[in-house]
Amino acid sequence: LGCELTASTKSYTFQVDEEDNSDHILALSVVCLTDGAKDECNVVEVVGRNHENQEIAVPVANLKLSCQPLLSLDNFKLQPPVTFRLAAGSGPVHLAGWHRIIHREGASFEEDDDLSEEDEEELPPIMPAKK
Repeated sequence: LGCELTASTKSYTFQVDEEDNSDHILALSVVCLTDGAKDECNVVEVVGRNHENQEIAVPVANLKLSCQPLLSLDNFKLQPPVTFRLAAGSGPVHLAGWHRIIHREGASFEEDDDLSEEDEEELPPIMPAKK
């Protein structure tokens, strides 16, 4: 994931194909002001849906060039579809993160010779260390 929010492009929506029988994880790593940002408060919100399918917006970053130009979100995990919105300020604010696709057990999917980094292989269980 990589997108930029500005005064002219205030939102970005990340969607996935919900029919692909896979689980998707979107993780937000860093939110930062980029070249051309003014010294003003830039508030970035995550807009999603709650368990009752109502839209909710939660602020995840409040950046200001002079005191907080960058925020590490330590791979803050979200369930797509999700929208990132510049609720205040004019940016530009850059968002960086990753998207992981986890194929459900027993799901049929076409094999692809061009495996992307987005596919995650199932890891064997961790065994306790021998003493």
